[in-house]
Amino acid sequence: MLTGSKTTFKVRQMLPDIKERMLSQSGVHARSRDVFGLRCLPGECVLQRAVMVRKKLTAREGRGWVSGTLFCTHFRVAFVPQDSPKPDDNADPVLLGDHDVALASIEKVVVVGPNRTKLVTPNSSLKFTPEELVLYCKDLQVICFLFDRLTPDAQVIEITYTIAKTYQPLKPGSVLSFQNAALGSVEMKQFLSNRRRNTHMNWFESALDWEQELERCGATGWRVSSVNDRFEMSTSLSRSIAVPQKVLDTELKKSFAHFNEGRIPRWCWRHPRGSDLLRMASFQNNIYHEKDDIRNLEMILFGCQASLCVVVELGEELPSPADVQLAHSRLRALCLGDISTSVSVPDDKWLSTLESTHWLDYTRACLRKASEVACLLRGGHLTVALQEADDRDMGCVVSSLVQVMCDPHCRTQHGFQSLVQKEWVVAGHRFYSRINYHRDNDKEEAPVFLLFLDCVWQLLSQYPSRFQLTDDFLLALHDSIHLPLFSSFLANCQRERCKRSQNLGQSYTPVNGWRDMDSSSDPSDPPLPSVWDWSLQYSKHRRDRFTQPVPPTPPLQPLLNGNLNTNPDTHRLTDTIPGSVFLLSRGIFSCPANLLPWRGGGGGSSGVYKKSHRRAASSENVPGLERLLKAWALAEFPQGLTSTSGPQGPLDPYEPLLPLLMGPCMGLWKECYLRGALHAQAFSHPISANHPHPVERLAREVQQLKDELALVSTGTDTSPPAKMAEPRRADTNLNQNTNNGTFLFPAARPQSASAPRAAPRAAAPPTSTNHHTSRGPPPASAPPSRHGHKDNGGNKHTFLFGHPSVAEARPDQHHYPAPNNAKLPKSNGSSIAS
Repeated sequence: MLTGSKTTFKVRQMLPDIKERMLSQSGVHARSRDVFGLRCLPGECVLQRAVMVRKKLTAREGRGWVSGTLFCTHFRVAFVPQDSPKPDDNADPVLLGDHDVALASIEKVVVVGPNRTKLVTPNSSLKFTPEELVLYCKDLQVICFLFDRLTPDAQVIEITYTIAKTYQPLKPGSVLSFQNAALGSVEMKQFLSNRRRNTHMNWFESALDWEQELERCGATGWRVSSVNDRFEMSTSLSRSIAVPQKVLDTELKKSFAHFNEGRIPRWCWRHPRGSDLLRMASFQNNIYHEKDDIRNLEMILFGCQASLCVVVELGEELPSPADVQLAHSRLRALCLGDISTSVSVPDDKWLSTLESTHWLDYTRACLRKASEVACLLRGGHLTVALQEADDRDMGCVVSSLVQVMCDPHCRTQHGFQSLVQKEWVVAGHRFYSRINYHRDNDKEEAPVFLLFLDCVWQLLSQYPSRFQLTDDFLLALHDSIHLPLFSSFLANCQRERCKRSQNLGQSYTPVNGWRDMDSSSDPSDPPLPSVWDWSLQYSKHRRDRFTQPVPPTPPLQPLLNGNLNTNPDTHRLTDTIPGSVFLLSRGIFSCPANLLPWRGGGGGSSGVYKKSHRRAASSENVPGLERLLKAWALAEFPQGLTSTSGPQGPLDPYEPLLPLLMGPCMGLWKECYLRGALHAQAFSHPISANHPHPVERLAREVQQLKDELALVSTGTDTSPPAKMAEPRRADTNLNQNTNNGTFLFPAARPQSASAPRAAPRAAAPPTSTNHHTSRGPPPASAPPSRHGHKDNGGNKHTFLFGHPSVAEARPDQHHYPAPNNAKLPKSNGSSIAS
């Protein structure tokens, strides 16, 4: 009888699991299901769960702790709070909840026990019951769970082992297994196949999309060519490209062979003042050039402009993909430390170590180069061609930044998404190789796209009122990169994406002629959604924070003859001999002796190669080009960067947003890079539970100082010190190369353009707390933990401090970089974290 009772009890315990597995295999449920209070995706199985678990909330979540149940499925680690509403089974599925983390995003699992910390691997054996579970993620998040005393030890051990063994599947097909876990069910495939695309953005996947962009920019002298419709000319370019109207497709075909990977000069964007931005790969020197070939190339290069073309060499000043990868790995090590060795950077070495990563140097270099190109395009009536060896990395960064600086449409959410589609996804950036989802091609791995997002965040932090998109949107896009679920990132070019969707049709080769193109995709593979399908990834509450209200942009006024400049230096620039080509490299303009290959002589053995159909430009015109950047800055701000007055005349929404690039004005994206740094420091600096962490003590002192200074600045104190009565002279010290500790982490900036700007900010002292301290309720006290474990991180939320940047205080004011200092030093001790 006793044995039967035990058997009955075990069967009752197993009934929910059996029912859940039967539902997942039945294939009759088209929507999410409620399993133990967790809203599961169709086909998703719960592998393990633990009750009475507390999750530590981040600054964006309000800080403190929240109690609930922890789940591990074969797709994610999910946390369901106790007071969460009952899930709606009829609602559309969402891949990740507000408290969930995908298994593919986890980098390592760490458990904390009595006076010890252990890194858990699939082959680890635990000799103690964990009190805390910490998940280190690839997107720099650190998620902490605290087990209650009443949580059964068996559940604690089992869910820890399950997560450790599930987040690291076997390498062969690991990405595919993760996709099948999330999207492989019959119901999910049908749901994704019926999913509608966002009609408010331009996808740049058809000739009609490109024609709409030409019409939006007013590029009347360009047309859309389908010469690469079957990817015959270039496998890495898109089906449709924009070329000058006067160039025929028969002439265009002769040009592909002269450039690396067939990436010929092609149109990207037109400035409202009439200048055109082009992109191209390096010229092939080892191919015989006919006279007609050179003429056709010149027609493509000059486009609709007859006076001037400036070729901007990107490889000389900007970092290589290997440099970007090394800098990002160093930044990760600095922010997260090495939990396995309990070694981290001391506080007094933190800033110098940050500079040694060169991440801020590379961000500054990209912004400086984009600022130079934006100033050139602002001159009007010329063509600027960005040249890179393969035109698939830094060309994407600079061309995108230029359009973000100059085009208000690209600073909206839909405009920014269209920009990424045009300059990254369709243009052939190697997302699959650069992100390296399989971890089998480390030599090609480089987070170039994350560097671009950092550059955009720098512009957003200095001009918050000029952007509709917010840092929440940039952070969501940053985190989505680490999920191998989206077609946007799981291919290196448009051809590979078409190959997966079996839309290639036929191709032609001189040897084999027309033939059907092979497809490597399996019909059973799940359809991959686009990264822009945000409702599939995030809840409405999270998506509402992606945008902020901005003033409407006035309609673009048509320009007569494409140029309405009154700048004398600009007239001198555009009045040069028709057909002049200049090369901008290392911040210096030069007049190359030969148009091809634009770097000077060599490489060509033909006599035709040395003769160009353009007229030679006079060397006296080169200083006029160099003075363009200076004259443009001085015309707007005669007093220079230290001017306290606003822009001269009415604000033009199409003037470029040129960022401040001095050390104190370049910030560290702390909402992204430092959101897990506090946990890493706490675990790598074990201290007594009876004493607060040094970070916590510093945070309390800074908060106390901030409160006292806030009283003084608002006039509450009737007898403020004499020093505080003086205005802060931040502008006059921007050019000083200092390493003052007060340049750390600025105060909060306005979250939306509609929010009133604080009047006394200019008089605020230079030291202030991280802006997260002003959000949400006060930190809650730590909950009781297992075995009397005490958590001292209730107030561990800020430990670096500083003053707001000048551009933040005046977001609508233009600032311009020094034009002649294009080459940056490897290290600048005055760079800061903001």
